[in-house]
Amino acid sequence: MLLPVGDLIKEVKQNIRCIDAKTATAEREANKGLLIDVREPAEHVAKPAEGAINIPRGLLEMKMMEIEKDPSRAIYLHCATSARAALGAEQLKRVGYENVSVITCGMDEIQRCCQGE
Repeated sequence: MLLPVGDLIKEVKQNIRCIDAKTATAEREANKGLLIDVREPAEHVAKPAEGAINIPRGLLEMKMMEIEKDPSRAIYLHCATSARAALGAEQLKRVGYENVSVITCGMDEIQRCCQGE
Protein backbone atom coordinates (compact mmCIF):
# COMPACT_ATOMS: atom_id res chain seq x y z
CA MET A 1 0.00 0.00 0.00
CA LEU A 2 1.26 3.45 -0.91
CA LEU A 3 1.56 6.05 1.85
CA PRO A 4 0.03 9.39 0.81
CA VAL A 5 2.57 12.22 0.86
CA GLY A 6 0.57 14.18 3.43
CA ASP A 7 0.65 11.22 5.80
CA LEU A 8 4.37 10.77 5.19
CA ILE A 9 5.03 14.42 6.05
CA LYS A 10 2.99 14.14 9.27
CA GLU A 11 4.94 11.03 10.23
CA VAL A 12 8.31 12.64 9.50
CA LYS A 13 7.42 15.80 11.46
CA GLN A 14 6.84 13.73 14.59
CA ASN A 15 10.56 12.92 14.66
CA ILE A 16 12.08 16.29 13.79
CA ARG A 17 12.17 19.69 15.44
CA CYS A 18 9.69 22.14 13.90
CA ILE A 19 9.87 25.83 14.81
CA ASP A 20 8.58 29.18 13.60
CA ALA A 21 10.65 31.83 11.81
CA LYS A 22 11.01 34.10 14.85
CA THR A 23 12.50 31.28 16.91
CA ALA A 24 14.83 30.28 14.08
CA THR A 25 16.01 33.86 13.60
CA ALA A 26 16.72 34.37 17.30
CA GLU A 27 18.57 31.07 17.54
CA ARG A 28 20.62 31.74 14.41
CA GLU A 29 21.74 35.08 15.82
CA ALA A 30 22.97 33.29 18.93
CA ASN A 31 24.43 30.11 17.45
CA LYS A 32 25.51 31.20 13.93
CA GLY A 33 23.45 28.38 12.43
CA LEU A 34 22.96 27.82 8.72
CA LEU A 35 19.72 28.76 6.99
CA ILE A 36 19.12 26.42 4.06
CA ASP A 37 16.42 26.95 1.45
CA VAL A 38 15.57 23.53 -0.06
CA ARG A 39 13.34 24.94 -2.80
CA GLU A 40 14.32 24.86 -6.45
CA PRO A 41 16.67 27.64 -7.64
CA ALA A 42 13.92 29.53 -9.53
CA GLU A 43 11.76 29.59 -6.38
CA HIS A 44 14.68 30.83 -4.31
CA VAL A 45 15.49 33.62 -6.78
CA ALA A 46 11.84 34.70 -7.01
CA LYS A 47 11.34 34.95 -3.24
CA PRO A 48 14.61 34.67 -1.27
CA ALA A 49 15.10 34.80 2.47
CA GLU A 50 18.03 36.98 3.47
CA GLY A 51 21.05 34.89 4.44
CA ALA A 52 19.68 31.60 3.10
CA ILE A 53 21.83 29.21 1.12
CA ASN A 54 19.90 27.51 -1.68
CA ILE A 55 20.40 23.75 -1.86
CA PRO A 56 17.53 22.02 -3.66
CA ARG A 57 16.00 19.08 -1.81
CA GLY A 58 17.30 16.59 -4.38
CA LEU A 59 20.92 17.62 -3.73
CA LEU A 60 20.74 18.34 -0.02
CA GLU A 61 22.59 15.40 1.53
CA MET A 62 25.48 15.55 -0.94
CA LYS A 63 25.92 19.34 -0.98
CA MET A 64 25.47 19.71 2.77
CA MET A 65 28.44 17.47 3.43
CA GLU A 66 30.55 19.77 1.22
CA ILE A 67 29.35 22.93 2.98
CA GLU A 68 29.28 21.82 6.64
CA LYS A 69 31.53 19.18 8.13
CA ASP A 70 30.49 19.79 11.76
CA PRO A 71 27.57 17.45 12.56
CA SER A 72 26.63 19.51 15.63
CA ARG A 73 26.24 22.89 13.88
CA ALA A 74 22.68 24.17 13.93
CA ILE A 75 20.92 23.86 10.57
CA TYR A 76 17.57 25.47 9.79
CA LEU A 77 15.72 24.24 6.71
CA HIS A 78 12.87 26.00 4.96
CA CYS A 79 10.79 25.71 1.81
CA ALA A 80 7.41 27.04 0.73
CA THR A 81 5.23 24.72 2.84
CA SER A 82 7.74 22.90 5.12
CA ALA A 83 7.11 19.56 3.34
CA ARG A 84 10.42 19.43 1.45
CA ALA A 85 12.21 20.88 4.45
CA ALA A 86 10.81 18.12 6.69
CA LEU A 87 11.92 15.38 4.29
CA GLY A 88 15.31 17.05 4.02
CA ALA A 89 15.69 17.27 7.79
CA GLU A 90 14.92 13.58 8.12
CA GLN A 91 17.67 12.75 5.63
CA LEU A 92 20.22 15.08 7.23
CA LYS A 93 19.58 13.40 10.57
CA ARG A 94 20.07 10.00 8.92
CA VAL A 95 23.50 11.00 7.61
CA GLY A 96 24.56 12.28 11.04
CA TYR A 97 23.62 15.93 11.48
CA GLU A 98 22.52 16.32 15.08
CA ASN A 99 20.95 19.78 15.26
CA VAL A 100 18.47 20.14 12.38
CA SER A 101 15.26 22.19 12.59
CA VAL A 102 12.47 22.87 10.12
CA ILE A 103 10.90 26.31 9.84
CA THR A 104 7.20 25.59 9.42
CA CYS A 105 5.68 28.97 8.54
CA GLY A 106 5.16 30.47 5.10
CA MET A 107 7.72 32.30 3.00
CA ASP A 108 6.33 35.76 3.78
CA GLU A 109 6.98 35.26 7.49
CA ILE A 110 10.40 33.73 6.87
CA GLN A 111 11.38 36.72 4.72
CA ARG A 112 10.11 39.21 7.33
CA CYS A 113 12.03 37.54 10.14
CA CYS A 114 15.24 37.18 8.14
CA GLN A 115 15.13 40.87 7.28
CA GLY A 116 14.63 41.81 10.92
CA GLU A 117 11.10 43.17 10.55
